[in-house]
Amino acid sequence: MESVSNSSLRTRILVADAVAMSCQLLVDALLRSKRFDAVAATTPEEVVLALDRDRFDVVLISTSFSPEPLDGLRFVSEIRDLYRDVSIVVLLDTVERNLVVEAFRCGAYGVFSRSDSFQALCKCILCVQEGQVWASSAELQFVLEALVNPIPIETRGLPNSRPLSKREDEIAHMVAEGFSNREISERLDLSEHTIKNYLFRVFEKLGVSTRVELTLYALKRGKVPRTRPQSATKPEPRLVGSEN
Repeated sequence: MESVSNSSLRTRILVADAVAMSCQLLVDALLRSKRFDAVAATTPEEVVLALDRDRFDVVLISTSFSPEPLDGLRFVSEIRDLYRDVSIVVLLDTVERNLVVEAFRCGAYGVFSRSDSFQALCKCILCVQEGQVWASSAELQFVLEALVNPIPIETRGLPNSRPLSKREDEIAHMVAEGFSNREISERLDLSEHTIKNYLFRVFEKLGVSTRVELTLYALKRGKVPRTRPQSATKPEPRLVGSEN
């Protein structure tokens, strides 16, 4: 019998896919690995119930809960708003620019194409669990193009948004320029905890939910330099590309 300690070391995964067969096949494959525990959910109600009942490290969520993939990403955004502690990977049937960019705007930590290998998926899950962002080279290019030529953003709270304070505005711009929380805290002589509190208020006021969405918001308004200032400290890795 497997010990409790060994079981607790496994990564807990919720597989959310409206196509029941593919959902169960993926769960079975993950369970065969000693690194993962996996649970299937094939309806939005089952997803919410599972997340309310148990703790999960990563949610693999398909866009299949709506006939249109972009509409399916709205459910991703809802899950992100309700369960901030879980890391989300969006499973894509087709890799399209608008789907990739919108997935990150909705709060995903990674996007994964169903055409990629199971070994790559395992690597994706582990990287996302560690707080890194997963995307292939082509998908990263879509995000970079969106930063240079920003697309319209559905800013949920903008009509009733409140103005940022001088400090909040300063920190928001530094995030959009690519600085990590640690780098911002060092430059402003504030604790990382204080920076996180400022960012929480910035997200709330602007109606955004991720650093990527904040960057797109700022770039769309032409308020952020196209090149990031050189930092005295080595930046923390934030994007992890797959081997594609």
